[in-house]
Parts: sequence; structure tokens; C-alpha cells
Amino acid sequence: MRLRYLIPAALFLVLGAGFVYALVAIQSGKKNPSAVPSALIGKPAPEFALPAPAGFAQGLSTADLKGKVTILNVFASWCPPCHAEHPLLLELAKEAKGGAFQLVGLNWKDKDEKLAAWFKEAGDPFSRIGADRTGRIGIEWGVYGAPETYVLDRDAKVVYRYAGPLTKELIRDEIRPLLAKLQK
Repeated sequence: MRLRYLIPAALFLVLGAGFVYALVAIQSGKKNPSAVPSALIGKPAPEFALPAPAGFAQGLSTADLKGKVTILNVFASWCPPCHAEHPLLLELAKEAKGGAFQLVGLNWKDKDEKLAAWFKEAGDPFSRIGADRTGRIGIEWGVYGAPETYVLDRDAKVVYRYAGPLTKELIRDEIRPLLAKLQK
């Protein structure tokens, strides 16, 4: 009869130990909760062609991703973390003007007029923007939510993915070294 009470207690202890282990791994840097795996790593970018949002010059397609190392950022005007990472994208855009890589945007489930108002105030970091108004292309990319950032090689093969807002440390420690490696 006592065994009936010990089984839930034992399960509770095992689950508790698992949670503590996971928290310690995250705090020690061994696990990154934003490192959501992507089935696209090592594979060609999905085929797509998107128009530019109203008021923007150039849309975005798979063909635009070929020939240059590319950072593709999935963003939306309604996304607070996208606003938080925006100044960092503006800094990356200055570097991209040197021609070593291109910075493009996938505007995800957004309204053109809201995007135009935001970029009028904050600036447009992207050389091209594709308007994914329905979210269909985002599904093909495996987008969980905005923002997400992908790095592609010259053959438009996905080599890196980060879910969440970019940080100075992430750009310094992961993205810039990857760009340097891909540019060789």
C-alpha cells in the first residue's frame, strides 16, 4: 500500500532533477534555449518569390540569395523583439554596403503601411525585402516566430539559424566569424 505513495514522489524527484540539470546547463552556457534546430541547415534555401511591400523598391526571391553570402532576417513591425534588434541590423547594413555580404529581410505576416511607418522613423537596413503577407513562405523556412535570422552561403545553402532577437554578443561571437569563414 505504501508503494502507491512512493511512486508519485519518485516521479516528482526525477522530474525535479531534470529541470535543475536543464537550468544549470543553460546558465553555464552549455545549452542555448534560442538554438532551435532547423531542418534547413546544410540544405538549399526554399524556392520562393515575394513582392516588395508597398513603397519599397525590390522584392525578394531565391535567385536573389545566390552569388553572395547572405543574412536573411525574418521580422515584422508588430514584433517588439524586432524593434529591439533593429539598431543592430542598421549597424550590419553599414558593413554590408562594403559588398562582403548582403542583408535582406523577410517581412512576415505584416501590413505594408505599418512597416512603411516604422522604417520611415527607424530606418531600413535591408537591400531587399520580401512581403510574406500570409506567412506561407515563413512556413517553408520553418519560422517559429519573429525575429529569426538565417545565414546562407554563396550557393544559397542555409548554414546558420538563430531564433530570437540578435544581440551584440551573438553578432560578435557567432555571426561575424561565420561571415568571415564563408567569405573565404
